[in-house]
Amino acid sequence: MRIAFLRGALGHIDPDTETSLLLMYECYRRGHQVFFLQPHDLYIRDNAVVGRMKEIVAEEGLALREYWRAAIDCVDREQLIFEEVAELDALFLRKNPPLLHEVMELLSSVEDRILILNSLAGQMLGNSKLYTLNFPDIIPETHVSRDPARLRKVIDDFGGTMVMKPLNSFGGQGVIKVNARDPENLNSLLNFYVRIYEPYNRREPVMVQEYLDAVRTEGDVRIMLLNGEILGAMRRMPHGTDFRANIRAGGHEFAHQPTEAERHICDVIRPKLIRDGLYLVGIDIIGGKLVEINCVSPGGIPRINRFDNVHLEQKVIDFVENRCRRRTG
Repeated sequence: MRIAFLRGALGHIDPDTETSLLLMYECYRRGHQVFFLQPHDLYIRDNAVVGRMKEIVAEEGLALREYWRAAIDCVDREQLIFEEVAELDALFLRKNPPLLHEVMELLSSVEDRILILNSLAGQMLGNSKLYTLNFPDIIPETHVSRDPARLRKVIDDFGGTMVMKPLNSFGGQGVIKVNARDPENLNSLLNFYVRIYEPYNRREPVMVQEYLDAVRTEGDVRIMLLNGEILGAMRRMPHGTDFRANIRAGGHEFAHQPTEAERHICDVIRPKLIRDGLYLVGIDIIGGKLVEINCVSPGGIPRINRFDNVHLEQKVIDFVENRCRRRTG
């Protein structure tokens, strides 16, 4: 099979914790042709979507880190493999957020001919933090507005601590706690986050959400789902005085087995994830509440593998192979 990975550069990752690399490595171990490209490598030639793809060619039997170095060498070579994207069997879209709408538009004409993970429509719907609003019964109290006065009233009326989030951030970036007891700083923060200096139609919508105290005592839970079914899970605890449990924000990870309450959340969201073509996602749960669905390059598989002594990447590539066979069969 011919499987491509569209993501950022490989040279600055941690090969021991990068989900994309582990998926590439599993494809290599199975003898599939592996191609690599970045978002700017897509273009149109003679009415067809083409990628400036480089084939990752490596000798057999390499360990993961050796394969990573071989992949970097292949990508750094001047020689390019120009391929029509429609000739691929599968394409993993693994670039970190934010979503690039130009990539979605370029690939839209080939999605009916190849398997794209995750689906274009699904990523367009699911890349925003607003996607969790499809499940109002299992999320914290949530408000979204670009009007600082309205947001201020929400926080005042709530009375306790809330969390403010930019809609298109990831890895905990820009997530802060706010409280009506600090009105001077609160006004300044609201004005900054919504970009008050812009006309109303160009301001940034901001989400404010109930702060869940459980994050300090229990951390959050990352559950990886494949076609709506639980692949594995881990718990992440905040570090020091930071309330954010994200690994990028300094959180520490631990082994975890999903509880019945967490499995119920997965059951609730499964049908919509499948309908929207969100095959591989990572969801975050705090105190029994769904706080985020990550569908644009979700990570966590290498860490869960180490905790549970499993190889979740094998199940992901099994799924890809089976889907591709069904398309061609």
